[in-house]
Amino acid sequence: MLFLYKVITNILYPILILYMYFRKLIKKEHSKRFKEKIYPSHFNVNKTENSKLCWFHAVSIGELNSILPIIEEINTKYTNYEFLVTTTTLSSANLINKRSKNLKNIQHRFFPIDVNFLVSKFLDSWKPNFIFFVDSEIWPNFTQQIKKREIPLALINARITAKSFKKWNFFPKTAKKIFSVIDLCLTANLETKKYLEKFEVKNIYHHGNIKLLSKIDEKGFDTHNKEFLRNSRFWLAASTHRGEEQLCINTHIKIKETLKKIITVIAPRHIERTREIVSLCKNLNLNVQILNDKDIIQDNMDIIIVNSFGVLNNFYKYAKSVFIGKSTLKKLKEVGGQNPIDAAKLGCKIYHGPYVYNFKEIYEILEKKNISKKIDNIDELSRNLINDLEFNQKENNISDFIDDLCQKTFLKTMKNIDKFLIDEIK
Repeated sequence: MLFLYKVITNILYPILILYMYFRKLIKKEHSKRFKEKIYPSHFNVNKTENSKLCWFHAVSIGELNSILPIIEEINTKYTNYEFLVTTTTLSSANLINKRSKNLKNIQHRFFPIDVNFLVSKFLDSWKPNFIFFVDSEIWPNFTQQIKKREIPLALINARITAKSFKKWNFFPKTAKKIFSVIDLCLTANLETKKYLEKFEVKNIYHHGNIKLLSKIDEKGFDTHNKEFLRNSRFWLAASTHRGEEQLCINTHIKIKETLKKIITVIAPRHIERTREIVSLCKNLNLNVQILNDKDIIQDNMDIIIVNSFGVLNNFYKYAKSVFIGKSTLKKLKEVGGQNPIDAAKLGCKIYHGPYVYNFKEIYEILEKKNISKKIDNIDELSRNLINDLEFNQKENNISDFIDDLCQKTFLKTMKNIDKFLIDEIK
């Protein structure tokens, strides 16, 4: 099966090149750097001689934020280390350009597609000493080339769904061969640990979801709307998907029956859908503003639609109540749930729908502490929001509990990573 995969990906390479150019045309890829994904001539290797290179691959923003504290800790503890971070999405590239200014010895590149000759050239060019793949990033050509070069590989925050496990289990021998390459595996949940044990993965540990580790730099918050948000009665709908904005707009209308002066801020997961959400608002005669980066919030708005990346924490800071999206759509049941951790860290009461598979264990912890609550309809959501919004103060115990949980997860995670680095150096 691995040989067949190698052949098929080689055959598809020209088509994948065309696909990347198409994505560039529709502005889903970086206008210039997209070539890092498809051409060895654009790998742009920049490595200091005699240094040790740790390569971290994280798909997008959530994964990227979770590994930055780990990189900072390694950089503090060990000398002569450099860091290569690869990601897949345009939004994550934009974010690391902002965040890496505060980090030493770190470079970003886009992850090359899993075509064998590209993989081989990438590894031979960068020559990483340690590799960390994050979440569900298991690429057969990469794993086999890593094994061939005997480069230590860790899979951190590993996450395999029941659906993914069934797919891998169609070819159990191939799965075991691929997963046998992993030298350290830190799982995001107990379910993944159970699945990977069936594939005989070695050195598996579960300390919690490392997205808990993501740091919030409050010094970097935008301040131009601070006074407005601090003094206004508003709630936030974060990371919404198509179908959920209508629920939030209808909730806004329901709340206004009780609280006349109320603002709903909607931050869609995919900001290219902003105009579509504006149309939904205008159809109901609501005053709506598209909030671009550095814009000032206007007076007398019903709905504010956030149209920029990496700014959710600016709103979490002042929001008492947050609805987290990708949680009410049954068609997304097996991949449901967006990350509630930053909202909890900043003291928000969190509401979500019934489909939170991606963060099931996190939500279970939050629910036990009365930090989050499942809602099933507009009436439930509006009723809870009205109750929250009638009181202005946040509950400080929310952020205190999350900080303690994060610290425990961080210490246990770093203990395994330290051992991985030290053992492999020996």
